[in-house]
Amino acid sequence: MSSSKKDPYEVLGIQRNATDVEIKKAYRKLARKNHPDANPGDEKAETRFKEVAEAYSILSDPDQRAVYDRLGWGGLGATAGGTGGDPFAGFGFGDIFSSIFGDFFGGGTSSRSRRQSSGRSIRIVIPITFEEAASGIEKKVDVKKNVVCDVCKGSRAAGGTSPKRCSVCNGSGVERIQQRTRFGYMINETSCRNCKGLGEIVDHPCPECKGRGMVGKSKKITVKIPAGINNGQRLRVSGEGEPGPRGAPQGDLYVDIQLKKHKYFHRERNEVIYEQKINFAQAALGDTILVPTLVKGEKAKVKIPSGTQSDTIFRLRGKGFPNLQGFGKGNMHVIVRVETPKKLSAKEKELFSELLVFWDKKNKESKKGSK
Repeated sequence: MSSSKKDPYEVLGIQRNATDVEIKKAYRKLARKNHPDANPGDEKAETRFKEVAEAYSILSDPDQRAVYDRLGWGGLGATAGGTGGDPFAGFGFGDIFSSIFGDFFGGGTSSRSRRQSSGRSIRIVIPITFEEAASGIEKKVDVKKNVVCDVCKGSRAAGGTSPKRCSVCNGSGVERIQQRTRFGYMINETSCRNCKGLGEIVDHPCPECKGRGMVGKSKKITVKIPAGINNGQRLRVSGEGEPGPRGAPQGDLYVDIQLKKHKYFHRERNEVIYEQKINFAQAALGDTILVPTLVKGEKAKVKIPSGTQSDTIFRLRGKGFPNLQGFGKGNMHVIVRVETPKKLSAKEKELFSELLVFWDKKNKESKKGSK
């Protein structure tokens, strides 16, 4: 065994006198953090997970730990009968992990039983407008999914026949394979290859569903979208997924919300941003303007004081999005932009020319007075 391998105690971050409880606790924490299911595509995390699992396999076994404490990795290598010093020869990391965490990450027999206890979940995307997100809405959507076959009622067998118990797994859907390792005999459970984990064999498949027990159909489902929902948030509609095997409950329907872009509004959390153009006269003299809100057909008054500069922001309390948890509302922020006209009529040119002469004269008088 290479001496370059990391010290198991160092890998788990524990002292050499750590108790079994401390070892298990450290392993749980690090394994959950680095498990491949929690870090898809991260090769470094997978490597760290293997190191953690390997360290635990040694320190959780009193004999292996004692050998390592006396002789290090070399001692383990010297006593490894026919495995080349590899403490994991003959079984996968999922076995040790599932024995600790059960179905938390979907490993081991318990996870297989859990997956088979409910049907497949479905994910759809529903686009909504700003106004719909602000008020909440019910949307009826057509969902294409598998449903129980009306002909065989999910049995998968043709009329007059019925499935028979799988002779390999005896109806459990699970095969138990015994393997010899350096730790002794290990039992590894996998989905039955003969019945594909269903526990039953169908000799005469239903002609309607071709032995699947399900057929594809479109179903109209009402989805309640709460007020205040934001882009990218997900809703779950319980029991609107696909049916589970052998009469198990249906999976769920997951709805991802897609907030459409608005022509005028911009959203920041529960705050609404709106830009309003005003002209020179409104900015200089002051004015009261009407701006649209998230409520369809409703407009709010904004008082523009005289001398308002471009990019000034006015706040309208409670005109933003409702809080998704049901308390309070965000605000609406109106940013005024003083617009410079690109084209002027003859009358406008005349008025601006007179104003320019007036400002020029006023400026010269102001400079004389300051001397």
